[in-house]
Amino acid sequence: MSRKGNNPLGRIVRAGVSRKRVQTLVMTLTTMTAVTASVLASGLLVDSQGPYQRAFAAEHGAHLSVDVSGTAVDAGQLAATAHVAGVTGTAGPYPTLTLHPRVAPGNRFMPAGDPMEATTVVGRPIDGPLDDLHVTEGHWLTGPGQIVLPDGHSPMAIGDRMVVPDAPGHPVLTVVGLAASVTGTADGWVAPQEIPALTPPGTVPDEQMLYRFAHADSQAEVAADRAAVAAVLPAGATLGSTSYLDAEQEADRNSATFVPFLVAFGALGLFMSLLVIGVVVSGAVTAGRRRIGILKAIGFSPAQVVRAYLGQALIPATTGAVLGVVLGNLLSIPVMGIADKALRSVTLGIPFWLDLAVPLVTLAAVTGAALVPARRAGGLRTVEALAVGRTEQAGRFGRSAHSRASRLPLPRWATLGLALPFGRPARSAITMAAVLLGTVGVTFGVGLALSLNQVAQGLSHDRPGAVQVLPFPPLGSGVKARLVNAADLDAAGSAIAAQPGTAGSVEITTARTAVAGKPGQTQVIGYRGDSGWASMQIVSGRWFAAPGEAVAPKAFLSAYDVHVGDTVTLSENGRSAPVKLVGEVLSVDNELLTDAGSLTPLALPLVPDSVTFAIELKPGTDPDAYISSLTHALAPYGLSAIPSGGNINITVLAMDSLATILTLMLVTVAGLGVLNTVLLDTRERVHDLGVLKSLGLKPRQTVGMVLASVSVTGLVAGAVGVPIGILLQRTVLPAMAGAAGTEVPGADLDVFHAPLLLALLAGGLVLATLGALAPATWAARARTATALRTE
Repeated sequence: MSRKGNNPLGRIVRAGVSRKRVQTLVMTLTTMTAVTASVLASGLLVDSQGPYQRAFAAEHGAHLSVDVSGTAVDAGQLAATAHVAGVTGTAGPYPTLTLHPRVAPGNRFMPAGDPMEATTVVGRPIDGPLDDLHVTEGHWLTGPGQIVLPDGHSPMAIGDRMVVPDAPGHPVLTVVGLAASVTGTADGWVAPQEIPALTPPGTVPDEQMLYRFAHADSQAEVAADRAAVAAVLPAGATLGSTSYLDAEQEADRNSATFVPFLVAFGALGLFMSLLVIGVVVSGAVTAGRRRIGILKAIGFSPAQVVRAYLGQALIPATTGAVLGVVLGNLLSIPVMGIADKALRSVTLGIPFWLDLAVPLVTLAAVTGAALVPARRAGGLRTVEALAVGRTEQAGRFGRSAHSRASRLPLPRWATLGLALPFGRPARSAITMAAVLLGTVGVTFGVGLALSLNQVAQGLSHDRPGAVQVLPFPPLGSGVKARLVNAADLDAAGSAIAAQPGTAGSVEITTARTAVAGKPGQTQVIGYRGDSGWASMQIVSGRWFAAPGEAVAPKAFLSAYDVHVGDTVTLSENGRSAPVKLVGEVLSVDNELLTDAGSLTPLALPLVPDSVTFAIELKPGTDPDAYISSLTHALAPYGLSAIPSGGNINITVLAMDSLATILTLMLVTVAGLGVLNTVLLDTRERVHDLGVLKSLGLKPRQTVGMVLASVSVTGLVAGAVGVPIGILLQRTVLPAMAGAAGTEVPGADLDVFHAPLLLALLAGGLVLATLGALAPATWAARARTATALRTE
């Protein structure tokens, strides 16, 4: 018996791997890319299952946060709430303030002096019994004058500054970090000792308490827990509360939107990977047919031949699988970080079982793909396998294709190339399938990204116009901040209308009221003035045109079980106001939008902070000069103007990033499949190429012939793949929207216009050409004498 190191079978396997360097490299890269894509897509899919619940457990989330008046309770009364029946954990009290900051000079993206949204800051440490904060960028507070903002929901970047004009000395806070809070109980965090410096004169900071309960699985149980806590505090001491179920619902809704497109990309990637691996491996075994005859001639049994070629396939495949797992895990760090910002989750990385399962499934596919041709080759008679020449004779179909192609009014090198795929129809069909799936992936990815961006633009219509007026005075105007009244708002409306450059304006008021026959309250947004130009994107129906009409998003329609055309009755303290639903708008919020005149019968109290103006400018108007002039005009009324701007939609940003990465991986896998197939065909026909070169075929004609051999494949794949990709986009996007509680307007689905369609249709040809370029170049450089001596 031979020693292990001299095992003939082992030497044959190692020699085959080292001798066929290009084939080994292609097989390694194909397996690596396939495993990387599968690990990443599978990891994202697993990560999107219950992300909030995972983060809640890891960061010791609070079931309930309660804001309590700082003037109504003392420390002893707050401590007593820890002993309420059902309370299992508490944190706090933490001092809290609602600031009305402005942008300080030196910011990179926001003009100095612009008012910012009301910001609730909490003075607390980074950790504690409940709601651990996770710093995602920058660092935690290390000194005075610093603030940490929520990651993914911050209007500022690290290093930006804000000024608090209401506090003594106008203190400035510098953003030093971004952090994630699973419960979302604050708009920013400062050191507890910073709170006194931020407190306006005559104001007492409120207190925030965090609670966990033995039973808090439903809204009813959380409501009962909230009532139990409030019962031991003085009447009126509780200012507000936030349930973890609200954040969980939002996170679950976001994660549900990820699932359809991850499943689509994952299925495409997995199927394409298996297909390409199959054609690469089976082609490699088939190409070694003559060498198999040599092995059998020197005494190797059919079983040994099968094992030898399985080994030659599994060695590079195993190397590629290991590299793919490593690369997939490395890519998962930034990619899952983006996804987790949208999902309000914590990155746990790729699960270990996936790191094992994906390469094992891949290697099983490699084994299956290699086993069939290897067993078939092992069963060949030695004489058949040793037949001189590796190029199989074309069948009747292939000869017919050559005959028909020769009649085309094209150069001979082009007609030869066009007929080549028909000599190996099965291999060409698999190559076409790989290119087709790549084209489907590109079309789907491009369509998804364009549609998502249009949806994001539609969602940003809640801040219409180029200029927004807020109920806060401009910084440095000398006007003390105060609550504006109805007279101020009327005067501001007149000043806006009289301002040169105003094309249109509308006053927008946010209020809460009840819907008759339904529990709880809903948010109602009233538009005063001509709001047609400021309408949100319509899904169905139309925008309201008069008092008594309203529009609503799908979330409202579903929550109240109503449809466009129905009438709902708003009620407040015994007063009622019926409104007819005339349209559905694009929004993920549960709210009703109507003419302000519809709310007049309710006599709702004015909440100054809830009133803004949206302004559209005439063409050619300088926005900066307009804002400066209007702010000066509004200063006596306690208001100021700022540029309008929509918030960055972190969910859309995450999906765009993931779609781009996964699409590139699909294209890479498809390109490698084409490269391998053309390489096999070219090397099998190297003797024929030598004959053609001896008859005058020039190098550039050789390149053209090889590229022509994949042109039909690319064109057919594009013609078939693009419609499938469009169909996939029109199927997946509505499923994502349904998971988010909204619907997609038809205009946001119809993103494939003629120039884009032509580019995508040509994409299959481009993909096939790029994959075939390297083998074509090799064929052109092959010396004629060497090619003629090749069997």
